[in-house]
Amino acid sequence: MENGRRKLLGLALLGAAHPLVHARAQARGHVLPVATRARLGDELAAIAADPACELASLSVLAIRNGQVSYTDQFGRRYIGVDGAPDQPVAAATKFRIASVSKMMTTLGLLRLVEAGRLDLDADVSGYLGFALRNPHFPDAPILLRHLLTHTSSLRDDAGYSFSADTALRDVLVPGARLYGAGQAWAANAAPGAYFTYCNLGFGLAGTLMEAVTGERFDRLMARLLLEPLGLHASYHPADLAAADLAELATLYRKRTVDTEIWDPAGPWIAQADDFHAAAPQLPAGIERYVIGANATPFSPTGGLRISAPDLGVVMQMLMNDGVHAGRRILKRQTLDTMFTRQWTFDGGNGDTAGGLLNAWGIGNEQFPDGGPGHLRLVEDGGFDAVGHLGDAYGLLSAFVMDRRRRNGMVVLVGGTSTDPFSNANKGRYSALTRFQERIMKVLYRRAILVQT
Repeated sequence: MENGRRKLLGLALLGAAHPLVHARAQARGHVLPVATRARLGDELAAIAADPACELASLSVLAIRNGQVSYTDQFGRRYIGVDGAPDQPVAAATKFRIASVSKMMTTLGLLRLVEAGRLDLDADVSGYLGFALRNPHFPDAPILLRHLLTHTSSLRDDAGYSFSADTALRDVLVPGARLYGAGQAWAANAAPGAYFTYCNLGFGLAGTLMEAVTGERFDRLMARLLLEPLGLHASYHPADLAAADLAELATLYRKRTVDTEIWDPAGPWIAQADDFHAAAPQLPAGIERYVIGANATPFSPTGGLRISAPDLGVVMQMLMNDGVHAGRRILKRQTLDTMFTRQWTFDGGNGDTAGGLLNAWGIGNEQFPDGGPGHLRLVEDGGFDAVGHLGDAYGLLSAFVMDRRRRNGMVVLVGGTSTDPFSNANKGRYSALTRFQERIMKVLYRRAILVQT
């Protein structure tokens, strides 16, 4: 969800007989009945191959009562061109998960809170080394909690990703060289008073994480979260080992070659993470990078590359109250704080992005069961969830869990043949797309409720 609403969140593809369609993996933990697994796989394959909105790639995972009950992959992580072969999605395939990255960034940040390096209710100016103030409300401090709950009064209108040799203070401080007309600041409400989804706030969160540790953001997140959980993941593709880079999914849209308009009759056009012709490089200007000045080149907002099974490891840690493989990563009290509701739409206290965003915790979206229909993730209810959605470069992602019941789902879509937010793809009972609704419905029914 990184741009508008998207700011926020050749071969016949995926046909039943295509050898690249289906890379079904045996899940560890709860083993579904063979017939149920087969039916679920067939249902997901049909959704992915639906000509109304074909999916370039799909990787899913379900957790039931704290154990992985199902994981499966469909389609191609790379669609070959100029004679190059297609490459199928596998369990190890990593996707750039877009705004689900914000929730992972929050987990690393909360480890710094536990260590006493950060305080959720501190004025972030003290961490950044300059006065961060909305010029329309100069007496109102901006707290770290505001950044993580999208109530800081920052806006993305001036951009939210800047070159490695740029300092964020030059964008945010009145009179600075990149301040311009001050489009980064809202005039309608003071910090803490109004919700507007803002990528820039998480760029600042990553920056202050750098400032208090002296470590570059991608390396810091590896130390705080990825390595302790044993994950093959990174906030920048140049940091991935060669074997992991080989499993990275290219993100696609099906469109006419020279426009940004979706065209289901057109070719699949790579949008991001196509490194088949040249290896990824660290951001331009990295030799001038000043730690603690601007972490946005490493995208705390949306840059994590990770597989669905590795996201399942994160989800299980959260369900286990912060413990992974016998090691405590986060305290239960910290997670209770993280998932305590911070904001709920009351009709006038925020921008819901067309009904998509209605309730928020610290670095996580909330989908309370029994709330308005557009909050519901599964058609018949019963899934009272927290987590995050993502949308960028053709990818759509979901990391959602019922922490109390220890049930959850991960859904990673690597591209679509039509505009996922067109009226034709509009969801029937939520603000999600219709294919997202269908995927979550069958995952929930077959892999969590285990309905045959």
